[in-house]
Amino acid sequence: MTAPFVTELRTSDEVVKVGGTDGDTLHLRVQAAELWDALRVDASPATTIETVKKAALGRFFPDGEPVTDFVVKLRGYEILDESATLAAAGAKDGSTLLLLRRRRRPVK
Repeated sequence: MTAPFVTELRTSDEVVKVGGTDGDTLHLRVQAAELWDALRVDASPATTIETVKKAALGRFFPDGEPVTDFVVKLRGYEILDESATLAAAGAKDGSTLLLLRRRRRPVK
């Protein structure tokens, strides 16, 4: 199966693979609003939101950023239970997960 078009928009060539590869695979786009950058993530529907969040933050911020400083949104709504699976949160093939800082940072 080919990846949805949305996962190829302004993403790097490298694909982040998270979770098990058995069965179905969701092709997701994870976007960091602060960086104006996006990456493609391939994950199983049984993967938790927290696992995808940690993998994406590790790629966006290689020097490290606290995971608790960020929230994940899907279709404009914050996912409050990050221990939920992608399937339980409503993510589908081609969905975009948005990473935002929990609190706004002052501009210097």
